[in-house]
Amino acid sequence: MTDHPLAPRIAAYVAGKMPDATGVAVADVERISGGASRETYRFRLTWTEDGEARERRLILRRDPPASLIDTERRVEFAAYGAFHGSAVPAPQMLWLEEGSEALDHPFFIAEELVGFQAAPQTLFAGGYDALLPKVAERKWTILGEIAKADPAALGLTGVMDAPALDACWRRELDHWEAVFDKETLGKEGAEPQPIARAAIRWLRAHPPPPAQKLSVVHGDYRTGNFLYDEAGEIRGVLDWEMAHLGDPLEDLAWGFNPIWEFGRGLAGGLASQADAIAIWERASGLAVDPIALHWWMLFNCVKGQGIWVGSARAFIDGGNREPILVYAAWWLLNAQDRAILKVMGKL
Repeated sequence: MTDHPLAPRIAAYVAGKMPDATGVAVADVERISGGASRETYRFRLTWTEDGEARERRLILRRDPPASLIDTERRVEFAAYGAFHGSAVPAPQMLWLEEGSEALDHPFFIAEELVGFQAAPQTLFAGGYDALLPKVAERKWTILGEIAKADPAALGLTGVMDAPALDACWRRELDHWEAVFDKETLGKEGAEPQPIARAAIRWLRAHPPPPAQKLSVVHGDYRTGNFLYDEAGEIRGVLDWEMAHLGDPLEDLAWGFNPIWEFGRGLAGGLASQADAIAIWERASGLAVDPIALHWWMLFNCVKGQGIWVGSARAFIDGGNREPILVYAAWWLLNAQDRAILKVMGKL
């Protein structure tokens, strides 16, 4: 098999980061499909150090020309690094490169967690049915650990903005309304998104209570963004590109978005909302205010639609022709509208 054109360039970069290594080589470079905010590749690194031949499986996450969502790679890198080795399983981060000279775009390199699954389709195909309660327990326990963590102690307040407790909701809603404005207003062929706009008006008219604490918010914590093994244990939480500081209920509510039920009528396809909330409350030590949770559930439906609209626009404008962009829009735009109406009690 012909080596991937990135292989010698990755090897040259890594060699510069490993002064004690000789014979640094990269092989088996493979693009991992599905990512839309970063291009993701896996590869095999080999080198010699202290007279011993060594090998490691690594992941490269590189910025694309245009993305489904605009995210900050330094924040993503810091979030992974903050939780690595903690009660929240996360891969080890190795090198962050914010220049474009080495690989044409900024990127970072991390360890690959090998031998585990991520696909919801595999999880719900039948072979894991007896383990789904364990997966659910671990999923929301880990999310509770994220919510419980102290952002300052993790060193994240230096790389993430820290809003006031009563300003978390407004910052997030302002951001995602601005996404709708950017991707739809004055854009040829753009649909006006009346359902999402109605939800935004309701959200502004009915602000939630202040956050009970300032937490790390993963931003995309859902079934499909964690690695699991054959025993139902979660081995890695992935896709931290939307991580920020905010209301911990935002993360809980994102997983309750009806589009993540995978047709099973359960939160994340795994458990009832009541059971998920109980697990999360035990792990986080926090309480779920139903009024605040409902606000964040509706907000997350709006956020989801903002992502799918942005996905379609990135593809239409030609900045990124990855099939995942147009597939996400085609598959989820109507489903997300229906989810908004369901949460608003209008469906």
